[in-house]
Amino acid sequence: MAGLKELRTRIETIKSTQKITSAMKMVAASGLRKAQGLIASSAPYRENLAAVAGNIVSEYRMIEKNGTAVNWPMLISGSGADKNYLLLVFTSDRGLCGSFNASVVKVAERRIEELRQAGKNVTVACIGRKGYSILKRQYGEIIVRSIDGIAKKGARYDESVVIANYAFDDFMMGNIDVCEAVFSEFHSAINREIVCRRLLPIAIPAAEENDSKPVLVNGAEYEYEPSKMKVLDYMLPQLFRASVFEAIVQSQASEQGARMTSMDNATRNAKDMISRLTLKYNRMRQNNITTELIEIIAGAEAL
Repeated sequence: MAGLKELRTRIETIKSTQKITSAMKMVAASGLRKAQGLIASSAPYRENLAAVAGNIVSEYRMIEKNGTAVNWPMLISGSGADKNYLLLVFTSDRGLCGSFNASVVKVAERRIEELRQAGKNVTVACIGRKGYSILKRQYGEIIVRSIDGIAKKGARYDESVVIANYAFDDFMMGNIDVCEAVFSEFHSAINREIVCRRLLPIAIPAAEENDSKPVLVNGAEYEYEPSKMKVLDYMLPQLFRASVFEAIVQSQASEQGARMTSMDNATRNAKDMISRLTLKYNRMRQNNITTELIEIIAGAEAL
């Protein structure tokens, strides 16, 4: 059984750990607020891009319905094949965030095996050091790129462009047919969902089609210069980059939420452990005092 000195040392050590986990919780909470702000501010841009693109696609689908062939951009039509896949796996660079990284990697591994069983060629790009360190053990031969340091001081659009351009160039050169992203979609600090979402070819939900009336977006009718197809050609890469940025922001918010929850649990566990050890220390000290008193009384009676 540990003595009083050992218990005192252990209590002080746990108190120091509690201060660290409490501070990390507050830092994670601050990061989470910033990430939530980015989600709220970036969503309208991507949603409006998708809405305008959907409006154009709807009009061209009506033209196709009337028997006129449409030469769709490659970012929508794809390469015509479905053989080579690139998976972008978004994890964190640091730990102490519970099962966040393990959950993302588990979904990525399941998706890799699904594609392999279907006879597809799979390559992986790891965004985040933790995902790479786990996946390289079993899938090192198919990892073609590893990027860390992303969103170190908050998600930035220019960082997402670097990742997006890497996948975009491979797609346009025909090296890959499909690009998918595996990341944690943020709902709340304690509610996250790991999703596997196709980014290329871009799936654009068309606006409601009506043969007799022009398609409207948010109640407005758009005119396009120089032409609808050229506008669509320009918008599609922007929409893809915005989707990659969304994955980074969602992943960062999920990471900070997971870290805040994990550090909160660690702080509460440290508090409970300190209470138990303090109670044990007081009982042991009381027993020692009682024993010493008995010895003193017995010695006095012997005299």
